Amino acid sequence: ALSFAPGCAKVFEQELRLLIDGLMATFPAAFEHPNYQQQKSAIDRDFNELYEAAITKVEKAALKMSVAMFRDANSVSFAPMRDGKALEDNEFASLSDDERDEFQNSVSELEQSLNDELLGLPQWKRATYESIRKLNLATVEEAVETLIRPLFEGYQDNEDVTIYLKAMREDLDKTLIDQMVDDKASENRDDVSRRQMYEELYLPNIVATHTLDGGTPVIYEAHPTYRNLFGQVEYSSDQGMLVTGYRLIRSGSLHAANGGYLILDADKLMADHYLWEALKRALKSKTLKIEQPYADMGLMNTTTLVPEDIPLHVKVILIGSREIYYLLQDLDPDFQDMFRVLVDFDDTLKRNADTEYAFARLLKDRIAKENYADVSRDGVASLIEYSSRLAEHQKEMVAKIGDVFELLGEADFVREMAKDEITTKDHIKRALKAKMYRTGRVSEKIIEEILEGTVLLESEGTSIGKINALTVMQIGDSSFGAPARISTTVFPGGKGIVDIERESNLGQNIHSKGVLILSGYLGSKYAQKYPLDISASIAMEQSYGYVDGDSASTAELCCLLSAMVQLPLRQDLAITGSMNQYGEIQAIGGVNEKIEGFFNVCNARGLTGTQGVVIPKSNVNNLMLNDDVCEAVEQGKFAVYAIATADEALHILTGVEPGIADADGVYPEGSINALVLTKLEDLSKLGDEEEEEEGEGAEKDASEKASVEKPSDTNVV
Repeated sequence: ALSFAPGCAKVFEQELRLLIDGLMATFPAAFEHPNYQQQKSAIDRDFNELYEAAITKVEKAALKMSVAMFRDANSVSFAPMRDGKALEDNEFASLSDDERDEFQNSVSELEQSLNDELLGLPQWKRATYESIRKLNLATVEEAVETLIRPLFEGYQDNEDVTIYLKAMREDLDKTLIDQMVDDKASENRDDVSRRQMYEELYLPNIVATHTLDGGTPVIYEAHPTYRNLFGQVEYSSDQGMLVTGYRLIRSGSLHAANGGYLILDADKLMADHYLWEALKRALKSKTLKIEQPYADMGLMNTTTLVPEDIPLHVKVILIGSREIYYLLQDLDPDFQDMFRVLVDFDDTLKRNADTEYAFARLLKDRIAKENYADVSRDGVASLIEYSSRLAEHQKEMVAKIGDVFELLGEADFVREMAKDEITTKDHIKRALKAKMYRTGRVSEKIIEEILEGTVLLESEGTSIGKINALTVMQIGDSSFGAPARISTTVFPGGKGIVDIERESNLGQNIHSKGVLILSGYLGSKYAQKYPLDISASIAMEQSYGYVDGDSASTAELCCLLSAMVQLPLRQDLAITGSMNQYGEIQAIGGVNEKIEGFFNVCNARGLTGTQGVVIPKSNVNNLMLNDDVCEAVEQGKFAVYAIATADEALHILTGVEPGIADADGVYPEGSINALVLTKLEDLSKLGDEEEEEEGEGAEKDASEKASVEKPSDTNVV
């Protein structure tokens, strides 16, 4: 394999094309030159003179024997002669036996003489052939030297190219002699066939080339197969047979990236185990080899070329999820040694003036690439807001820009349909609504079932032991919020809190963890004086699938305390948020979808002005609500409450103060916490009375058993 400086490979190919043009113009004209023809004729004449001299000598001897000698192109024959004329067949038949025998003897003698004279014929032919070969070689060398000398002079500093040119020169001499001197071969080849022959034999096969100003090659292979990475040897059909040549060697992405960087998707690369192992072998050996990947399996039996191995100097960059990285790190011992540099990209980036400006420039590049219309300032601002919504943070933007580009494309389509000149905020809003309409079948069905009463969920009034929680559903690439009712029952007993979802194997681990944390909070806050001697059951109503996450733990706490002290909860509010064992409310995910899900239900029934949602205070920065919710909040028709503790949630949902304990640990009378302690005290006393009754009953049974005497064994006389 030959290597050149960037851009020089194409120049070398063009120079060889010029050489082929010169060959087409020079040959076969060089063999038709008078000088060549004269020298060839002289060689042929020398041969003919030797041959004629031998034949003439035999012919003279035949005349002395009265025998006529006849010559044609390929043979010599003899006939009897009388009076200077050859005899006819009937005349020869009339001869006597002695005359015929004498003629046969003369012919045998002449044939022997002819053989003796032509004994040197093979040597004459060899000498003639050698003379013509030297003449042809000298003619070819003289003509080719003029054409190829500039190439040797131009690449005299490149040793590999010089060696290649010398080998090409030797083969070129032989090819020209074989193809041009053979009259039949020359007649059967037209100019197109001759040019094709020269190109197949001598034109270089450029597997990779770079420009002078191209910099270090950076190649991204979107479809990493063995053929696309390593290249292959192709075949063409010739009269039903598969044939190949060096011009049919095809390069791969590794050839194009050699000396630079190759970017691959890890998940696509892992789909073919053989490909992954072949890539590791190439990187370890630093050698790029083109071979048939499945030949060892017996799937390829055609004879093929074995291209020369090429030194490989490439940096491979794998792009993939964190899961694939950790999986390879754990299961492939070579991975850590070969891919030592890890770059962990964040899913979001900080939102500031610099990133917003960079985001706008990125949009401009996309617009120019896809031939979109320009976007107005408010349109760019809407796209930035949408990016922050995808990041679920007011001060961040999503790093995955593809979803924003998709929205930009849909907005441009909306603009085109409206026949407007630029894309504005209105076009983007319409594109978002269209997307929600396309993917909103399930959410609309849920709202419809709530309005019909199929799914029980209230958005007005109050109720004991029932609360509206907020959930998020994921379907494909779209997610939406759906409110759900949580109900709780409490009764005396010592079973503790029973999670119906867990008992029915529908509650996943994180949800069960939330219920256990709830139990820990109740015991820590309320069971210091009296035991938590209750039996309670918690269920998410009309939920028939798996439930996971701890974002409902705050709602479950409020619902449980409501059922315990018979305190009604507002049904015009929905709540979400996880909590720890000290009653602190923690952030949750999908807060925007959850708020919008309950808002859609309330809006469908009609906003009353008291409805709203309760969310963790730590989720305020994550609020990126749609325009409908924002307008309702601004008009006072809907509210969003941010809380930091469980007591704040209880106060909002019940309207009753939770109460703060004094120095003696006593809560104000009438407060929620006081009512809970009073309830636990009553349950504890009820338990003590049951234990006393059980104790008295046991003592009574024991005394009755002791008063019964066993009859004695006495003899009556």
